Amino acid sequence: MKKNRALFLTAIASGTMLNPLNSSMISLALHSIQKDFHLSFSTVSWLISSFYLASAVAQPVTGKIGDLIGSKKTFLIGLVLVAISAIGAPLSTSFMMLLIMRLFQSIGSSAIYPSGMSLIRDHIHERQASALAVLSIFASAMTSLGPTLGGFLIVWGDWPAIFKVNFPFILISFLLGWYVFPKDQKKKGVKLTSLLTHMDLIGIGLFAIGIVLLLWFLLSIETKVHFVAGITGVVFLVVFVWWELREKEPFIDIRLFKTHPKLSWVYLQFIFLNIFFYCLFFGLPSYFQDEMHLSVRTTGLLMLFMSGVSIFISPLTGKWIDKSGVKQPIIIGSFLSIIGAVSLSLFFVHAPYWGMGLILSLMGISYGIGNVVLQSAMLMESPPSIIGTTSGLFQTCRYLGSIISSIVLGLVFGKEITAQHLQILGIVLIVTGSISFLMSLFFTKAIGKRMKIGNT
Repeated sequence: MKKNRALFLTAIASGTMLNPLNSSMISLALHSIQKDFHLSFSTVSWLISSFYLASAVAQPVTGKIGDLIGSKKTFLIGLVLVAISAIGAPLSTSFMMLLIMRLFQSIGSSAIYPSGMSLIRDHIHERQASALAVLSIFASAMTSLGPTLGGFLIVWGDWPAIFKVNFPFILISFLLGWYVFPKDQKKKGVKLTSLLTHMDLIGIGLFAIGIVLLLWFLLSIETKVHFVAGITGVVFLVVFVWWELREKEPFIDIRLFKTHPKLSWVYLQFIFLNIFFYCLFFGLPSYFQDEMHLSVRTTGLLMLFMSGVSIFISPLTGKWIDKSGVKQPIIIGSFLSIIGAVSLSLFFVHAPYWGMGLILSLMGISYGIGNVVLQSAMLMESPPSIIGTTSGLFQTCRYLGSIISSIVLGLVFGKEITAQHLQILGIVLIVTGSISFLMSLFFTKAIGKRMKIGNT
């Protein structure tokens, strides 16, 4: 594995980047798609909402499948599904067909991340955090650069180009994965043909319906609130918990959160991390363009301070974690987010461009540390046999955080974006960052107790 480490990580990273790339790249294509299919904006926006909803459900489901049939198979099947969407979407003759291809893209790219995490957990044992940093770099780069790349592609080949661009990454990831990934170990009693007999289909159904209805309710808060969807979603999730506690082979073993409480704290902290930073990813570009009247190019350059620094700091964080563990990075990363939020609220509005760049760079350091350290903590606290499922739930927390951030922005900015509203957002982020910091203290204290017990 030492010899093929670079190829191994390239195969995984070029596949796992497809989900963040396609989730962010679509934003600049909506206008062209709306025009070509003669749709309202609310209708065409389902290309974004459906991707989030499907990904939130598909990540843990495909992670469970990977735990049962093998990570390599699941990873490659996910790439095939994305390839189908890359072929079918440009050929779509109706919006419904395009929406179905978008769902193929969402489910396929969702299968890749949890199986990729399983492959790293099972086959990379040295400098594991540095390996995770590689995934964070690719994901951060694609999340931040996706809209810019999408803009160039649309100018070059209209909206079909944002689907076709997946092919080079799919090809690289598939060929390298086929070659360097070790063959899946056979699971006792589990074959691809008999997979359904080992799947908790009722549990998956209850989870899927509950999550979709709950996220639909959250997405509706900015427009017409669907209270019935929210209440029904909570009911389904309660029934899901009841069912899983009684199932012999549960989709998600709920007892896991009792036996591994620190894993629950990692999930919660990851939700808050994404609420914090997606408020910045979604909110700052609007502030720069609407209130400061900056061009798209200048806005992109300013946002590059945050995304570029996070990309730079990720590999350094990986080396830091490999050397000293997660305790220091998890505390320092969350503390820096508080400093950044205070700076945003007090100084950002009246700061010169270089001052804005410094504040955004500080935010980028916090984001780069937080992403890598929480992935590492999740792997550390997850039972090896279900790493695909726990990794999938980890990504579901990302989507939940991003959706909540859009609600926060809707409530803070309302119908207009002003300097005062940005300062209010800063106060909200101070609270969010403080909660995350307190959770990091609790998490590291729990780790300390475990180490003392282990030494006695």
